[in-house]
Amino acid sequence: MVGARDTHRHLSRSSAHRQALLRNLVTSLFEHETITTTWHKAKEAQALADKLVTMAKKNTIASRSRAQSIFYKPDLLTKLFGPIRERYLERPGGYTRVLRIEPEKEDQAESAILELVDSPKDIRFAMTAKVVARQRAEGLPETPLTRQNLAKVMRYRGDEGKQDFEDMVGRFKKLTAGGKEVKEVVKKKVYPDPLEPRKGKKGPKWRLG
Repeated sequence: MVGARDTHRHLSRSSAHRQALLRNLVTSLFEHETITTTWHKAKEAQALADKLVTMAKKNTIASRSRAQSIFYKPDLLTKLFGPIRERYLERPGGYTRVLRIEPEKEDQAESAILELVDSPKDIRFAMTAKVVARQRAEGLPETPLTRQNLAKVMRYRGDEGKQDFEDMVGRFKKLTAGGKEVKEVVKKKVYPDPLEPRKGKKGPKWRLG
């Protein structure tokens, strides 16, 4: 309709390039269960990822065919309609989560983590376990906020999830006791270094002024 408002971000790409980008992002997401990208790309990929989980829950020939046309790696179809479908069978929605993080590139573009919730790499699950480990180590009482977060991350995990949580709390206790240091985050380069010589050539790539 003329004058209708766009319902999605163009991401400064043509329609075909945008679709290829989103397919690549969700393929990586379902392969690794967590990816780091820009905030805008993460929000667009999140919508497609949620649709894929909905297709898996329907588990029809049409939904399998549609999901197969999206993934760049056909073997991910087995994972989507297998363990991932079972994981979210009782969950009514909210299969993915986008978390803002510090810019990872030197151009200061907004960065974010896109992840599948309740996965082995669930950040909220890990952060809650870290807080609980610190509270137990220091003999502090469990706060209402901690109980609230714990209820959220454990809601659809069952008895097996409880054991996974206690295991992660134990690992955080060991890390704290060992005094592990956090490595400095090195931002990825976006722009070329004017003083860095080209491969196979002497002198700078380009000169200022």
